[in-house]
Amino acid sequence: MNSTGTPSLFLHAADAIHGDIGMVQEQDVVLCLSKSGETAEIKVLAMLVRQLGNPLIAMVSKADCTLGRLADHVLLTPIIREADPNDLAPTASTTAQMALGDAMASALLTLKGFTHRDFAKYHPGGSLGKQLYLRVRDLATHNAAPAVGPAAPLRDVLLEMSSKRLGATAVLDPRNKELLGIVTDGDLRRMLSKSRNLEEITATDIMTVGPKTIREDALAVKALDVLRTHNISQLIVMDEADQYVGFLHLHDLIREGIV
Repeated sequence: MNSTGTPSLFLHAADAIHGDIGMVQEQDVVLCLSKSGETAEIKVLAMLVRQLGNPLIAMVSKADCTLGRLADHVLLTPIIREADPNDLAPTASTTAQMALGDAMASALLTLKGFTHRDFAKYHPGGSLGKQLYLRVRDLATHNAAPAVGPAAPLRDVLLEMSSKRLGATAVLDPRNKELLGIVTDGDLRRMLSKSRNLEEITATDIMTVGPKTIREDALAVKALDVLRTHNISQLIVMDEADQYVGFLHLHDLIREGIV
């Protein structure tokens, strides 16, 4: 219930009659779970709740029991027998109550209009939560921002890519920092397969023009879609003014559990 937006507290019946009944506030509804509805502490607790005036719901295996008679509403979870060989250990009965409890939580979820975005608020550490709040800037800020000018010689390009450890570098216009292209490991391999004088090669000769980019305020899951669509492993990150910010790598998304 807590995870689907219905605040709830667990209260053990034995603890309740020794002081923990103070957890029950005026606006609360008490849902009492018991197979028989006849244990001593359950009967005392039910009477205490009646005295407090809180609505009482009984989840029991049979209605004709003390808890059932004291309750405002009865939810029946009848079973033929427990699953253990001696028909004693609470197995089938607890499973039935768990299933009905899940059904109640789901019904409340629907009645309250609880959406997947609400769910993510209460599960920020899970993969769904991250898909709905984690943005590109949250990941890109942890990476270096390799960049070279268009006239940078091959040696400088290699050093920049190696030192920043992203397998790529942006190529920027030195005058206005406009993004001109990208050099990746793949670009280097294709260049080396050609018989040219390596001393004469510059970033302009190697770079791919019009690289795939993404805004830093975009959701990380959107970046994953772009990477998958174009079968690439990194994206250049741009700010709102279309200025180069850095890189987002597929490994960043894997590390956060987005993939």
